[in-house]
Amino acid sequence: MAAAMSSSPPSMEMDEVRTRAKSLLSSSGSAQNVKAEVQIMAAIDLPLSEKYHHLAAEVMLSENAASHHKLQALESLKRLVKALSILEKYGCNLTCPARPRYWRSVKHNNPVFRTTVDAIKGGRRVLYLYGYTNQQIDGLSFPDEVSEPDAEKVAAVTLEVMTLRMEVDMIIKGTHPHLENFKDILPFLVQQDTTASRAAEIPPGEEHHVEEPLVRSPSPKPAQSLVAQPLKPPPASECNLCGTASSLVCPSCDSQMFCDACDDLFHRHPARANHKRDKIQRTKPETCSICGISTVHAQCFTCVQRLCVNCDKLFHSHPDRKGHNRTIVTPAKTSSPSLSPWECSHCTTVNETRAVLCSTCERPRLATAASSVQDSTMSVPTSPNSEWQCKSCTVVNQGSSILCEVCERPRLATRPPVAPVSSNPGSLSDSGAKWTCQFCTYVNTKPTVVCEMCNLSCKDSPGNSLSEPPQQTLSITKDQLQPAMKPLPKPRLNLDLRRQKTMKDDGLSLIQQIREAEKRGVSPEEVYAALCMCSDSNINPCDWLTSELPHLLDEICAMAASVRLNYKAAEDSGMHPVVERDGGEPEESARQNGGDVKLSRAEAKLAWLATGGDIDRAVSQLLRDRQVKMRELHSLGFRDVAKCEEALRQSGGEVKGALSLLQRPLLEPFHQRIWSEQAEPAIDPKHPDKQRMCRRLLALYDLPSWGRCELVLSLLQEPGVSHSLEDVVQAVKESHDKDFIRRLLNNECPCCLSIFPRSKMQSLTSCQCSVCHECFGQHFTIAVRDKHIRDMVCPVCGEPDINDPEQLDSYFSTLDIQLRDCLALDVYELFHKKLTEHALMKDPKFLWCCHCTFGFINDGDQLKVTCLSCRKSFCVQCKKPWEPQHQDLSCEQFQQWKRENDPEYQRQGLAGYLRDNGITCPHCRFQYDLTKGGCMHFTCSQCRYQFCSGCNNPFHKTGCKTPPCNLSCLHAHHPRDCLFYLRDWEPPRLQALLQKCGVEFNTDPPNGTQTDTCGVMVQRDEGSQQIDSPCGIQTQPGQAGLCEKHYREYLVSLINAHSLDPALIYDSHELIRACERYQVDTQRGENEDDNLFHARLLKKLMEVPLGEKVPRKK
Repeated sequence: MAAAMSSSPPSMEMDEVRTRAKSLLSSSGSAQNVKAEVQIMAAIDLPLSEKYHHLAAEVMLSENAASHHKLQALESLKRLVKALSILEKYGCNLTCPARPRYWRSVKHNNPVFRTTVDAIKGGRRVLYLYGYTNQQIDGLSFPDEVSEPDAEKVAAVTLEVMTLRMEVDMIIKGTHPHLENFKDILPFLVQQDTTASRAAEIPPGEEHHVEEPLVRSPSPKPAQSLVAQPLKPPPASECNLCGTASSLVCPSCDSQMFCDACDDLFHRHPARANHKRDKIQRTKPETCSICGISTVHAQCFTCVQRLCVNCDKLFHSHPDRKGHNRTIVTPAKTSSPSLSPWECSHCTTVNETRAVLCSTCERPRLATAASSVQDSTMSVPTSPNSEWQCKSCTVVNQGSSILCEVCERPRLATRPPVAPVSSNPGSLSDSGAKWTCQFCTYVNTKPTVVCEMCNLSCKDSPGNSLSEPPQQTLSITKDQLQPAMKPLPKPRLNLDLRRQKTMKDDGLSLIQQIREAEKRGVSPEEVYAALCMCSDSNINPCDWLTSELPHLLDEICAMAASVRLNYKAAEDSGMHPVVERDGGEPEESARQNGGDVKLSRAEAKLAWLATGGDIDRAVSQLLRDRQVKMRELHSLGFRDVAKCEEALRQSGGEVKGALSLLQRPLLEPFHQRIWSEQAEPAIDPKHPDKQRMCRRLLALYDLPSWGRCELVLSLLQEPGVSHSLEDVVQAVKESHDKDFIRRLLNNECPCCLSIFPRSKMQSLTSCQCSVCHECFGQHFTIAVRDKHIRDMVCPVCGEPDINDPEQLDSYFSTLDIQLRDCLALDVYELFHKKLTEHALMKDPKFLWCCHCTFGFINDGDQLKVTCLSCRKSFCVQCKKPWEPQHQDLSCEQFQQWKRENDPEYQRQGLAGYLRDNGITCPHCRFQYDLTKGGCMHFTCSQCRYQFCSGCNNPFHKTGCKTPPCNLSCLHAHHPRDCLFYLRDWEPPRLQALLQKCGVEFNTDPPNGTQTDTCGVMVQRDEGSQQIDSPCGIQTQPGQAGLCEKHYREYLVSLINAHSLDPALIYDSHELIRACERYQVDTQRGENEDDNLFHARLLKKLMEVPLGEKVPRKK
């Protein structure tokens, strides 16, 4: 039989579609591409065992939908569809060419996995078929030896998962074409067919013979209606608690139906928390043609529209449409109040879906507008959150509860009828009969007219009964409609209304009195207490507070004093009187040693207000408050009871005020000492009263604690201490470590070698050196008056480096703040003047006069400039005194003319040449008619710039910014053509370099010049001054009338003027040293002889440029 079925056309069609779909899914991994094939496979009529080769579809369906109840089975199938959808996504991810990053594992703690795949039976078996066979701690994963999933098998399993999901979805929707294949698996399908067949077999006219109708309804319906709609759910019933439309059914509670709000509250009980509820399926009602939201309520035949209640009212309120003929289509209850917002029929407020009562008028959800008059007589809470009283058992419940906590009856349930015990409960003839109140169900034993519990009358009074419409009567159950029993009398609602009206009037009157009292400065508490005292009279509470309250407060004070005196007398006689509390509990009064009791009106008023105007309770409260205050004062050290009583009376019962009064006599000597004109004696660390000294330290020096004061005294008492009290206090404020404080107090000044505390030491921001205030002021005073502004550095380490412009600007900005307080006014002004001149020297238009020391800014563009101070002229470029021959000539042309035509210049010879090519400061361009021989470290007298006189490169005192340099001492970086290196060459070698390059030089002195001694002007130190004088060294033949040192300088100036490279005549040792200085590779190549090696080094060395700042005047 199996072979015959497999060879049937459906089997062949199934195989073809499966093969085609498997190929598409394994190549693309997209479920959308095989959607049509899956629909075809789901519609093929084959048994599940032949349709599903990998999945155990029959087992999975039977395990997940085994319930005979249709609603439960459908809900289980829905969960199965969700789980199959997730499993389908897992399979598509594995077959997709671009798989996710973490495709190898499936985590059990994933909330989606836990609520879908893990919530059904057989979900993990599908994952095993995919290849997730390795069990992990937190999930499943592929084995480590598997690098790629089996795409063919995964695609086949995924197709079966997709097919099963589609078939189950069609079963739920009732659109599956072959439900007969699932009869043996899903029991509810068999039950459904049986129901339909039984309904179809009922003959017409014999419906009454059916003992158990399948569908409950208020009126019987013909059997044909059951046959026409066999799968339709039963009609929606009302909620068993509140009476609204139900949305859930609980099989565990005998299939009771609930709305959403009642279900949430009813199943919140621990015994019912695990009940499983099912949703009731409803057909969607027809909606309004205007708003499209609310259910249709009426149909207008004139304008041909079906409208809801609101739209019908608004649309037909127009005068032109008032006469339209409308017909009610469905009652208001057909709308689903539990699934959409609902409108109150009384006040038209739109409430939330879960609301049972209206948020405005608090009427039930299904109450009609016609019952508004009757509902008005019911006692309804003022707000949804207010407490409410159960009408069955009279228990007061919380406002948020819907069911009674005791009898579990709904909040809006009517009062159950109570049968009277006697035949006539209202008559008073039977004095011994018991009767039950119909309002509070209390059983009264005495023959009274009103109930002992609720004070309501038990019988109607014709004169007080309200006229009510005939239709507004209490609902009577069917059990009460017996002909043998008389109907119960109508409840006396008029008395309840009268009581509510009285309470309302009293409340409004109280509010009015409170508002009037607030205008007169009286608090609401005082008004309430006054009303308790004068309620029997027509006196205004505010007037009573003004006239009678003082006397009442005195009376309360007197009564309290009397109680205290009685207690003292009884204590002396050996008895122990008691004072009763508010609730009747006895409390032993305070034992006081004083005789008279001193109480104030303020205390009595507070006690009177706290007790709500009760005089007896106010007396007890007053005594208790006074006892607490006395204990507090006693704990603060005040033992005299009489003084404490008097202080509390004067302060009106305030402890702070009483404490101030009690402390005033103790502080009197201190006040007198402060107000006296005598000078306060100095603090003596050796004074015997240590605490007094500590208190003075706390008052005068604001020390943080008492321990710091003791530390100050202990430091001052140490032997050999010469520090002042202020210095020690300042050090103690910074730390509490005694060793650290000693280090703060003992600091040696590196200038005067004296010991000072850290607070009297001054330091610069550029270094870590510290000097005393006196040395700091003297150093900078001398530097400002007698030295250059660049000499204003640290007197200890000489920091910072003035040649660095970045450090210079930040240094002087902070130094100005420090010098403002330590220099005299005239010295500080001189410092600012020099600082201004230093800033002006940075301006390229600023000039120093070569005749005097005056400087100014020249805005002109001519070579000749006249000093504003000495009125003498000089050249702007060469800084030489102006001569008429300089007009229309450049500086070089003018110097050449002087060599050729000026007899005085010719007489000086090369000495004049060296003077004209003297030293020029590269920073301020100030020129010096001096030679460059001797020490190459030159300091400009104008700007204090330190540089090399041969190459104009700066001298650094500390580390410089040149990358390979790591020197931290005084140094400069000289180029190879600087006089610093060439001054050690002999004159013949320098002449050889000039001859090799074709540069002429002098060897004989000019005619008429002195040849015995060198006449070049040099700067000498004589005493404390620097004086310019001739060199005076003996000259040698062949050196042009100069000494050897100045002749070398002359030859080097020619080399620099013609930019000659001295490397041309380097020997091998000098060549290697120069290459190492300029970081040129000196590694000798393989089989490279000396000539080639030296030629290669010379070529690389000459690629390094000569000095950029070397003076090259011709």
